[in-house]
Amino acid sequence: MKFATWEHGAGVVGEHGLHALPPGVSVLDLVRAGLPAAIEAGTAALATRPIPLETVRLLPPLQPETIRDFVAFEEHVEGVVASVGDGGGVAAEWYEAPTFYFTNPYPLYGPHDDIPVPPGSALFDFELEVAAVVGRHVASEPADRVGDAVFGYTVLNDWSARDLQRREMKVLLGPAKGKDSATTLGPWLVTADELEPYRDEEGFLALDLRVSVNGTLVGQDLLSNMGWPFEELLAYAARGTTLRPGDVLGSGTCGNGGCLAELWGRNGATSPPPLRPGDVVEMTVEGIGTIRNRVVPGPELPAVAPARPRPRTRERKNSV
Repeated sequence: MKFATWEHGAGVVGEHGLHALPPGVSVLDLVRAGLPAAIEAGTAALATRPIPLETVRLLPPLQPETIRDFVAFEEHVEGVVASVGDGGGVAAEWYEAPTFYFTNPYPLYGPHDDIPVPPGSALFDFELEVAAVVGRHVASEPADRVGDAVFGYTVLNDWSARDLQRREMKVLLGPAKGKDSATTLGPWLVTADELEPYRDEEGFLALDLRVSVNGTLVGQDLLSNMGWPFEELLAYAARGTTLRPGDVLGSGTCGNGGCLAELWGRNGATSPPPLRPGDVVEMTVEGIGTIRNRVVPGPELPAVAPARPRPRTRERKNSV
């Protein structure tokens, strides 16, 4: 089943359009209720009159409280380290355990919304990912026990200001402002059972992922090229802590052109060029759907003030 959220409503995606849930019921409410209850509510909604998809503005399928974004594709790391990092190749520590950062859950955009360029960025980029939505509380459980903890999946675009990211990561923190301005989720939330036919013999979802800019294919990969399946990512995220229903876990960017920075690292130049206002980025994930966003100018703000020369005084000049 596919659940969607739109302006003034939420519901199920049917053959002839969208079928609304009762007023006041959100997709996040269904996730928190659990998959069996969500399927029951969705089945009831399918009996209502369909709303033509083209008459609504789709929003992100849910508003999560937390978003953890992993970096689970080795090929992506190889290219991006050469572009954004120190060029030293994949760190040995990458292979030891999944790594993630917490991204901002507030600036979420729908599957067809315009995306503003972050203030001060001249190297704007996309990142093609799949996100898993947690369906139950998980606390320090091994990976072989969390197979039922994924409610469903959606497409995730982790928009990235690479010039801001380069600076802040040299301080050994972040990414922060480099990935703080926008995340696209959509077009809907597909329940995990729908994607089980794509699972390979190693337990990975072998979904085809593609991204194009202005109609030109830039990247293509299989989700099964992840270093760990989602169950391992989920178990690691819950290690020593708790995940709640509705929390989002991003796969990290796929390889083979899943972002421009990977290609910049491999090509030794900013080719293809960074995103500019007017560019249209389209991502399609097999079994889930397509998101399509246009880049627009962002707000113009004053330059960030640099740090002042560091004082070395240890006493106040004037006594209190």
